[in-house]
Amino acid sequence: MLNITNNSLYEKVDLLQYASGKKVFSERNQKYFNRFLIVFVVILVIILFLPWTQTVAGKGYVTTLQPEHRPQTIQSPIPGRIEKWYISEGDYVEKGDTILHISEIKSEYFDPKLVDRTGDQIRVKENSRKSYENKIGFLGNQIGAIQQEKRLKINQAQNKLQQSKLKFKSDSIDLEAARTNLEIANSQFDRAKTLHEEGLKSTTDLENSRLKLQEAQAKKIAQENKLLASRNEIINAEIELNRIDAEYGEKISKIQSDRSSAESSLYQTQADISKLETSFSNYETRQGLYYIRAPQSGYINKAIKAGIGESFKEGEALVSIMPSDYDLAVETYVEPIDMPLLHVGESVRVQFDGWPAIVFSGWPNSSYGTYGARIVAIENFISSNGKYRVLLAPDEKEYEWPKEIKIGSGASTLALLEDVPIWYELWRQLNGFPPNYYSPESENNKTDKK
Repeated sequence: MLNITNNSLYEKVDLLQYASGKKVFSERNQKYFNRFLIVFVVILVIILFLPWTQTVAGKGYVTTLQPEHRPQTIQSPIPGRIEKWYISEGDYVEKGDTILHISEIKSEYFDPKLVDRTGDQIRVKENSRKSYENKIGFLGNQIGAIQQEKRLKINQAQNKLQQSKLKFKSDSIDLEAARTNLEIANSQFDRAKTLHEEGLKSTTDLENSRLKLQEAQAKKIAQENKLLASRNEIINAEIELNRIDAEYGEKISKIQSDRSSAESSLYQTQADISKLETSFSNYETRQGLYYIRAPQSGYINKAIKAGIGESFKEGEALVSIMPSDYDLAVETYVEPIDMPLLHVGESVRVQFDGWPAIVFSGWPNSSYGTYGARIVAIENFISSNGKYRVLLAPDEKEYEWPKEIKIGSGASTLALLEDVPIWYELWRQLNGFPPNYYSPESENNKTDKK
C-alpha cells in the first residue's frame, strides 16, 4: 500500500482484523524471520572464510604428447603424376604399405632404361680407367728402362773419356821423349859440325848427324800432333757425356709428360665415374620414390590430391594420415597476464567438449566430469592469437582420460593455484586484481635446501 498522500490509512484502518494482517504482523513470525536472518548471516560469514582455489582458465583442444604422433600429411619429394591409388579414406595402413603410385613428368627421366644405361656408362668408364692405369704402368716401366740404358751409356762414355785422358798422358810422355831426342840430335849435330870444320869428321858423318836431327824434329812435330789429337778425343768424350745426358733427359721428360697426361686423364675418369655413380644412385632412389608409402601405422584421413593423372609439385601434400598409436595431451592457451603463474608439473583440471561436467572453479575436488592433467611444457614465445601455449599431459594419479576422445576436439582447462579465503577472492575479483604470484612447492623446497 503506497503512502502517497498525507492521509495515513494505517492509522484509521486496523490491519490486524484481517487474516493476512494477523499473519504478517504477528510477533511469532517476526521472531522466526529474525532467526533466519541471523543464521543466514552466520552461514554467509562461515562461507566467506572457506578455502577457495584460485584458477587460471584456458581454452584449447586435444592433441598428442609426442610430435610424431600428431596428424601429418605425406608429400612426394619429386614432382609427378598420380597413376593409381591403393587405399581409400578411412583405411588402416601399416608402416611401409603402398598408398599410391606416381609417374614422372620431367623429360630427362622418361627413359625406362635410364638406370641400366647409366650402369653401362659406369662400366665403360671403369674399363677406361683400367686402360689409363695400365698405360701409366707401362710408361713407368719405360722410364725405368731408359734410365738403365742412360746409366750404361754414361758409363761407356766415362770409360772412353778415361781412356782418352790416359792416352793424352801417354802422348805427353812421348812428346817429352821426342823433345829430349831432338835436343840430343841437335847436340850431336853441333859436335859433328865442329869436328868437320877441324877435319876430324867426314862430310858423310856430318850429313848423317843432320839427317838424325831432321828425323828428331819430325818425330817431335808428329808427337805434338798426336797430343793435340788426344786432347780433342778428351773434349769429344766430354761432349758425348753431355749429349747422352741431354738426349736421355729429353726422352725421360717426354715419357714423364705422357705419364702425367695419362694420370690427368685417369683422375678425370675417376671424377666422371664418381659423378655417374652419384647419378646412378639418385636414379635408383628416384625410382623407389614412385611408390608413396606410409611413414608409420595409422588411418588415412583424407586424400588431398584425388583422381588419376593429376600432377603435383615436389613437397606438395598428397594424403593426410593419423597415427594409430599415440598419447593424448591437451594444448591450451592462457592470457599473458596469467602466464607467470604457471609452472611445469602443476595440476590442471580439464573438461572435454561433448563430455558432461559440473565444474566448481574454486573447489576442483567437488567438480564432476573433469579430468586431471599436469603441465609438461610452456611456450616461451607468444602465439599468433595473442596468448601463450601450454601443453598438458594426463595425470597418472587421476582417472584415465576417455578413450573415445578424438584429436582436435575442444577442451577447457583450469590451472590450480593457491588456496585463499572466499572473501579475499571476492575482493580480488571486484578490484580486478590478478591471482597471487607464487612459486610451486618443489621450487620452494629446492630454495630451502640451498
